[in-house]
Amino acid sequence: MPAKRTAMRKIRDILRLRLSAGLSIRAINASTKVSVGAIQKLLAQAKALELDWPLPAELDDSQLARLFYPEADTRVSSRYQVPDWASLHQELKRKGMTKQLLWEEYTRQYPNRCYSYSQFCDRYTHWRGLQKRSMRQSHRAGEKCFVDYCGQTVPIICADTGEFRSAQVFVAVLGASNYTYAEATWSQALPDWLGSHVRAFEYFGGTPAMVVPDNLKSGVSRACRYDPDLNPSYQQLAAHYQLAVVPARPYKPKDKAKAEVGVQVVERWILARLRHHSFFSLAELNQCIRTLLDELNLKPFKQLPGNRREAFAQLDQPALRPLPCHPYHYVAIKPVKVNIDYHVQYEQHHYSVPHQYVGETLELHASDTLIRLYFRGQQVAAHPRKHRPGTTTEAAHMPQRHRKHQQWTPGRLKNWAQDIGPEVLRWVDAQLQSRDHPEQAYRVCLGLLSLSRDYPTQRLDAACRIANRAGLVRLKQVSSILRSNRDRLPEQLSLVAELPQDHENIRGPKNFH
Repeated sequence: MPAKRTAMRKIRDILRLRLSAGLSIRAINASTKVSVGAIQKLLAQAKALELDWPLPAELDDSQLARLFYPEADTRVSSRYQVPDWASLHQELKRKGMTKQLLWEEYTRQYPNRCYSYSQFCDRYTHWRGLQKRSMRQSHRAGEKCFVDYCGQTVPIICADTGEFRSAQVFVAVLGASNYTYAEATWSQALPDWLGSHVRAFEYFGGTPAMVVPDNLKSGVSRACRYDPDLNPSYQQLAAHYQLAVVPARPYKPKDKAKAEVGVQVVERWILARLRHHSFFSLAELNQCIRTLLDELNLKPFKQLPGNRREAFAQLDQPALRPLPCHPYHYVAIKPVKVNIDYHVQYEQHHYSVPHQYVGETLELHASDTLIRLYFRGQQVAAHPRKHRPGTTTEAAHMPQRHRKHQQWTPGRLKNWAQDIGPEVLRWVDAQLQSRDHPEQAYRVCLGLLSLSRDYPTQRLDAACRIANRAGLVRLKQVSSILRSNRDRLPEQLSLVAELPQDHENIRGPKNFH
């Protein structure tokens, strides 16, 4: 059988092998190299047309073609119809598209002037090899988004001081359509990096299956050819949008050729045109970038039909996944170790966790309004975020003895002391007032009040009366009075007694010279 057999010859062979030889569809597929689906459709159509073998003698190739393909060009020509390779190349980017299917559509359109499948593939491969390097990459629609920063920055003038500050330019390019997004941020730090991703997805109106970044420190904690470590916040963004992050291999620019070319295009067609402009705010710069970005996406391709906007509408846009209901909000993630006081520190503020986690390393998630703490993937604590130094403690996180101590207040201590006796209240009140902070007297007051467990309240009140009169402020002094039973002795006279001033045994000043 000749290599350049026409589609009409194959139709006759398929009908002969089925109607005359009785071969199965799989056997016909192996013999003619026509897909199983195409054979099934052709045989079903032959059955509907009530064709039998041998075919009528007056049924030539043109008439046979009209029976099966009424709209096909059945004119016989010695010249082959060259396919539109650029359009076919764009079609191959669609999800599920194959060269076999495109060749079958091509043969149905030009049944007498078409290449065989092997010629079709060979000529397409040859055409693709003559194109630019970026065209040789195969990118499925909606599959990859390449992201990077431009090497060139844009100066922004501070209106108050006249100082210059450089703005970074973020670029995102969809693989199949080359649809491009760009914006300026103050830095390449993690909040700006992730925020640029969120705004790029909103500009595209959906999310791709994969994001291919460079090994930027904000996105990749540890670069590696085989197993790079992603930043936890970057992983959280990927989980929020249900996509995969596949960093390019270190020192392999071909892995992100789309981003390299996209950066080059943005620098040439946007930043170069803004080189003589002066900007006084980031918003002003981004407004100009957005205007020129729309022009860039409408600029016609040089070697492909259409432009980036049209290619996006045909290829990537239908294949992108829908955006979630709420955009991702940046959350800082860092490991923290629980101190012995069952608190962790974040930006000079301390937050409590259950005391059982003392000494463990937790994962802290800090949003604009909330602090969450996780242990092995389970949330163990949550606090409103504080933006000033201090301490936030939840009573449920404290040990029981600390919790009881935390519940004491000056008012509660005075009420307990008053229930015992007025002298006890006087002694406790003096302790609270003698300290710069009442909390410093809690322990000594609790120690005094706890003596009521071992001694009757009357004895404790009497001991405090003796201590108040003598100015005894130490707890051990009150305890000594009780242990020595001094509180049970009769009232003693004042140590300062009235002594007579005129007595024969008393010498006066005249006796001292």
